[in-house]
Amino acid sequence: MIPEKFLKPYNPAETESRIYDAWEKSGYFNPDVCVEKEVTAPDAEPFSIVLPPPNVTGRLHMGHALMLALEDIFVRYNRMLGKKTLWLPGTDHAAIATQSVVEKQIKKEEGKSRHDLGREAMLARIGTFAQASHDTIVSQVKTMGASLDWSREAFTLDEARSRAVKEIFRRMYNAGLIYRGYRIVNWDPKGQTTISDDEIVYEERTAKLYTFKYAKDFPIAISTTRPETKVGDVAVAVHPGDARYREYVGMEYDAVFFDVPIHVRIIADESVDPAFGTGALGVTPAHSQIDWDIADRHALSHEVIVINEYAKMAVPGRLSGLKTADARETIVAWLKNEGLLEKEEDVSQNIATAERTGGIIEPLPKLQWWINVTKEVPGRGRSLKALMHDAVESGRIKITPTHFEKTYFHWIENLRDWCISRQIWYGHRIPVWYKGEEIIVGVEPNEPDWVQDEDTLDTWFSSGIWTFSTLGWPDETPDFKTYHPTALLETGYDILFFWVARMILLTEFALDTVPFTHVYLHGLVRDAQGRKMSKSLGNNLDPLDIAAKFGADAARMALVVGNTPGTDMRISEDKVKAYKLFANKLWNIARFILENAGDAHATNAKTAEDQALATAFDVLLADVTKDIDEYRVYLAAEKLYHYAWHELADKILEASKPILSGEDVAIKSSRQSLLLDLLTKLLKALHPFMPFLTEEIWQSLPAKETEFLMIAPWPRR
Repeated sequence: MIPEKFLKPYNPAETESRIYDAWEKSGYFNPDVCVEKEVTAPDAEPFSIVLPPPNVTGRLHMGHALMLALEDIFVRYNRMLGKKTLWLPGTDHAAIATQSVVEKQIKKEEGKSRHDLGREAMLARIGTFAQASHDTIVSQVKTMGASLDWSREAFTLDEARSRAVKEIFRRMYNAGLIYRGYRIVNWDPKGQTTISDDEIVYEERTAKLYTFKYAKDFPIAISTTRPETKVGDVAVAVHPGDARYREYVGMEYDAVFFDVPIHVRIIADESVDPAFGTGALGVTPAHSQIDWDIADRHALSHEVIVINEYAKMAVPGRLSGLKTADARETIVAWLKNEGLLEKEEDVSQNIATAERTGGIIEPLPKLQWWINVTKEVPGRGRSLKALMHDAVESGRIKITPTHFEKTYFHWIENLRDWCISRQIWYGHRIPVWYKGEEIIVGVEPNEPDWVQDEDTLDTWFSSGIWTFSTLGWPDETPDFKTYHPTALLETGYDILFFWVARMILLTEFALDTVPFTHVYLHGLVRDAQGRKMSKSLGNNLDPLDIAAKFGADAARMALVVGNTPGTDMRISEDKVKAYKLFANKLWNIARFILENAGDAHATNAKTAEDQALATAFDVLLADVTKDIDEYRVYLAAEKLYHYAWHELADKILEASKPILSGEDVAIKSSRQSLLLDLLTKLLKALHPFMPFLTEEIWQSLPAKETEFLMIAPWPRR
């Protein structure tokens, strides 16, 4: 007699939350409980993953759903292998993103800015928003079936992480790798903060390229799309091999450009492209990273600043206070009037914008906090850049797919010192205190009159120590000793540099080891037409809506099957619906086998035909195991899907019907035993992919091995 539930179609809405609650109450997500209940051996090999912490800025999207599905597959698989398996959850305060969202809300609803509220009140408002977002995210993560150890949940801005941030900042400062310096930064006039190179989004726009001379008696014409910056030029650079300008190299000229006096020296520099424009580059060190570097090489002044933090002109005279676009029009009109403009042409230009605010980036020199990536790390004999390079080149960290290793190396080769200070309020405040000329780093002073630095740290600094700060560092905790380095980092390829590289950098410094031994990079989730999902296109798929409509198992399978590492994938409701039908098929397979099980669990005797069918499935399971071990989970899922539907259901079950209704007791018993064995092993193999449905069926097996399928041993030959 099979359970009554099999008399109705499978309903994930009535099943999934109930099962997750049972899993959570069992405590088996916690590896310590698995050891205590003798599910896992005390000396078992550890397997650990830290969840890439979602930003507390709102709801999760389909990219997060893909991440959760893939990581849960690896976690459940390794737990079933008997490893001491930890999947550690947490969320990221995402400083700029979160503050930006709340600031926009307050401006829209109350017409106020953060300065109207004040720092403490603003931080309280952000904290309330972040907590509500956190609660939503946790609910969504559980809905997707993620078997995370919630007893170890962390937050990048909680007390334990704050302590770790202060400690690594102090150590890097004492090692001479963190310094405060006046250098050019990416300044976001809209967000009023610095941002990193990796937080810039380039937008292709049509612009005007102007060719002109500073004055009628100036011997060289220059070309630029930003004539408003030329009031800050200190040099004109030409290529040393450019015969057109060789005679002028070394000469100096005074001119009045618009109504601003400038002093310009002609220099030769290898970085100049002779084919661009006139082949002569006006050098404005304070407003271009390229020009800043040229100025460094030729001992030119960096002090001439002509644009301020609000993207307005900061020069005396008629340009003073004008927006840069207005100043450009004014100067172009003057150039035409003076007969200095030689050519004006349309060109395509990549404009640097801030990812979070959309503000057009202004390169500006600022006194900021930096990490030196080229200085030798004390006691290591190499720079941070070299250590980051070696971690992957040596094979201590493997990246799937491997072609991203070249991308990683290329990024490191071009890596500049990392600006880690931000001019926002939400986040880890720079752990530096001042009193006159005195300074204290990393440890808050107990005496009065000390003033803390106003800036906060780049979010990626605190999330960069995520693999070990979550395990108790700087203390030598049992978790830290057992689970670090972590076994796997699974994340999107789009944050390889934002996060993955920075974790390698900070872990190499702090621990002289790697943060993880393998990196699995998934691609972006796009709609059925291959378009990026966005509100403006109206093509967003909400993971909660999809799970409610089709079930989390169907959503997981739709996200995994056909999804090769590092490649963008397409998702649609039709694809998810197809795997809802597959879930129904599995339910019907289980119903048929359990209806006809009889006393099959009491015998292992099989006919030659049934033994051959059992062996064939074991061979498939060996292939599936190898696929998962080698990170081809998309193939493993597809093979199990095809076996269940086209082999077990379409062939074996159909061929079994006359056998099960026949009179030969031995043959019938053998087939009953075979079918129950196949179902049991199939449930185990599919569990990492479709945990809810497989667990629900498992609970109805006549003689299940373990209390929960999630702790059953992985099927082997």
